[in-house]
Amino acid sequence: MNSSIIIQQPQGSATQLILLFHGVGASPEHMVPLGEQLAARFAQAFVVSVQASHASDLGSGYQWFSVRGVTEENRPARVAEALPVFVDHVKHWQTQAGVNAAATVLVGFSQGAIMALESTQLATPIADRVIALSGRFAQPPRSAASGVKLHLIHGTADAIMPYQQAEQAARQLNDLGAEVTLDLISGLGHGVNGEVLAHLLQRLTS
Repeated sequence: MNSSIIIQQPQGSATQLILLFHGVGASPEHMVPLGEQLAARFAQAFVVSVQASHASDLGSGYQWFSVRGVTEENRPARVAEALPVFVDHVKHWQTQAGVNAAATVLVGFSQGAIMALESTQLATPIADRVIALSGRFAQPPRSAASGVKLHLIHGTADAIMPYQQAEQAARQLNDLGAEVTLDLISGLGHGVNGEVLAHLLQRLTS
């Protein structure tokens, strides 16, 4: 599907599908190093770095929705409009890997995390785990998807999406009865480092 990158396609049947989603204005290549680390740890996982559906209007890369003129008020509608295509991408790769939602992990960074988190509000879950790196909900979560584990990993020096948004989301999810964890990385900005990877691997194996 489009120019997504298959990082690992195991011999025989895949035991799980790990999909990585990049940020706005980026490309699948940006998530490959992280995906390679996950592939090395999970030999029977089908690992894909997914390209967002539209060319970015920021001048380079790709996006699920435009952030030009985005506000707290109009962001939910933009995400809602993009969500069906996002779901189609997930289902496409589930078919390719031969797995269902119960064996699917979504790992999103920034805008990719927004989309992955919003998918947890669907009536029927499309993944077993959702890991948001430097992400946020487009609007406060309204429900706790049964059986879906959510992991929020965020830097305390993030100037793009302040970590307080992750703290608030974790509280809201807890109140809804969701399975959620929050890991804050001291001094990290809007990015991914070795400490993020360590927390990510811990959450995937716990």
